[in-house]
Amino acid sequence: MNKINGYTAEEAGSLVRYVCEGKLKGKTLTRIFEEYAGRTGRAKGSVRNYYYALLKRTDDEQVKKLLAGTDLKAEAVKPFTDEETDRILRAILTEKSKGVSVRRAVLKLAEGDDKLMLRYQNKYRNVLLKQPERIKALMRECGMNCAPDAQKRIEDRINELYEDITGALKSENERLTALVHKLSDENRLLKLQIKNLK
Repeated sequence: MNKINGYTAEEAGSLVRYVCEGKLKGKTLTRIFEEYAGRTGRAKGSVRNYYYALLKRTDDEQVKKLLAGTDLKAEAVKPFTDEETDRILRAILTEKSKGVSVRRAVLKLAEGDDKLMLRYQNKYRNVLLKQPERIKALMRECGMNCAPDAQKRIEDRINELYEDITGALKSENERLTALVHKLSDENRLLKLQIKNLK
């Protein structure tokens, strides 16, 4: 069976048609990938990756034929400069220091642009994984605590607070349960007394 990047020619054609139809209806690529993944049982990220890999194979005759008559093309991704990367990382780290999640920080930074948000998030994760010293240097530059055990201390404190709260709730629950039993007993006694009076 003839395959294009792991999809059969029929599957690849189906995806191309689905994307074209979705774009005509004004849907975003994110939504199109999500819906197509739901229809086919594939992962959304896998559909997205396949789509972009397909668009980059402009030298393949089979792919050219598949894309003929469509206006689908992969936009060239302009990489971030070092200055842009540091600006993005500083902004994310500043938001994180306020207790904001990375996801919310990049959403704010991208001003609601999903594609840009994803690029910022990927850049942050990539630098965090491959250049942790760069993150630490930027944190120091911004006056943030970058002690390696800071996260663990925060997590330990959260766990302590959680245990305190659950302990207090457990005690209150036991007290209320005992009170309910006492009131139930008193209620039974009152009913018996009323019955004996009759």
